[in-house]
Amino acid sequence: MAKHVKPLQIGIDVSKSELWIQQTDGDSAVTLPNEYTAIRPWLRTLPRGSALALEATNTYHLVLAEEAYRLGLSVHLIDGLRLNRYRESVGGRAKTDRTDAQLLRRYLIKEGDELRAWEPPPKAYQQAQRLLRRRAKLVEARKTLLQSLQDIPGLKQPLQSLLLRIKRLEQLLEKRLREQLCEAEWDVPAKRCAAIEGIGPLTAAALTMSFHRGHFRSSDAFIAFLGLDVKVRDSGQQRGRRKLTKQGDPELRRLLHNAAMAAVRSPVWQPVYQRYLDRGLARTQALVAVARKLVRIAFALLRSGEIYRPKMA
Repeated sequence: MAKHVKPLQIGIDVSKSELWIQQTDGDSAVTLPNEYTAIRPWLRTLPRGSALALEATNTYHLVLAEEAYRLGLSVHLIDGLRLNRYRESVGGRAKTDRTDAQLLRRYLIKEGDELRAWEPPPKAYQQAQRLLRRRAKLVEARKTLLQSLQDIPGLKQPLQSLLLRIKRLEQLLEKRLREQLCEAEWDVPAKRCAAIEGIGPLTAAALTMSFHRGHFRSSDAFIAFLGLDVKVRDSGQQRGRRKLTKQGDPELRRLLHNAAMAAVRSPVWQPVYQRYLDRGLARTQALVAVARKLVRIAFALLRSGEIYRPKMA
């Protein structure tokens, strides 16, 4: 009879070129090149049922996470801010690649029951997200160029020509995004979202692709994924300042803020917005509240497949 090998709980600090791996308490962290040819053989040595905790990076963690998932291992991505606060809470002073690997393992052991295992996003989601982010970069670049060069004599005509070319690139990206939605058969759900006041084609596309990122049990979970949930810090009689967690994609939050600004100019949403203002909310807070309501409606439409029917306030 083959000897049963106990699953491991492993912390891995990820950088562009290497991985720092903490497998057990007794052993020191070891390093491994952050390359598929090194990652795959090592993963295949791990006992079945092992779990990995790694800090979410820009893209450097993806090869490891995707291959571990494909081999049936449990993968947990830990937000960097959350890990830093955990370090402070346990009295950690040093921050090195080695200590980060140890801390990630400790976090997995102590908090593993509360963590949700990572699943790779659908390919269509990755492609649509990439297009949205690249368009956002173009929009930001266009605004920066306009603000910094418009008052320089002799540059008006060349600047306008450059801005038109950037605008053309934006339109091409938007066209490719529409094609991507059609290829993924997400175009019809996106059109249902676009029927909501204030939500344009880009925001509808972003909401639709985000809905298909994972399995959301409720609209609250979807709102939390987008980073529009509120962080509360109260103690005794003291009421702390409410802030958004901002855990999701910042570009989607920007689009939703713009959608709320457009929605409150409509007869459907203007009274809702005014009620928030009458309750003492600041303008930005009221817009965020409207944005959350827009998200809840979009979530309901995406989940049910129903057509949007506005309810006059």
